[in-house]
Amino acid sequence: MKVVTMCGSMRFEKEMIKIAAELETKKNYCVIQCVYGLKNITEEEKKQIGVIHYKKIDISDAIYVVNISGHIGESTKQEIGYAKAHNKEIIYHESIK
Repeated sequence: MKVVTMCGSMRFEKEMIKIAAELETKKNYCVIQCVYGLKNITEEEKKQIGVIHYKKIDISDAIYVVNISGHIGESTKQEIGYAKAHNKEIIYHESIK
């Protein structure tokens, strides 16, 4: 069983939840998801979530990049770079052109 951390833009929040369920039921992945539905959080809380997200990558075998219509935002690019630097597998939802 592969442990993967979900990475992607929160504009795809609803899609990411569905994709995570598919990965767990169809691919037998253990998916560590993002924190969804955050509204009105402080900058300090936002930073804390960021630190925790990188820890999720540390404990994963891979990251799963949700790149719908090819979109990869700046935060996700940084997460990809971090994952590569730590020898994590990078799995893309849609193939890279």
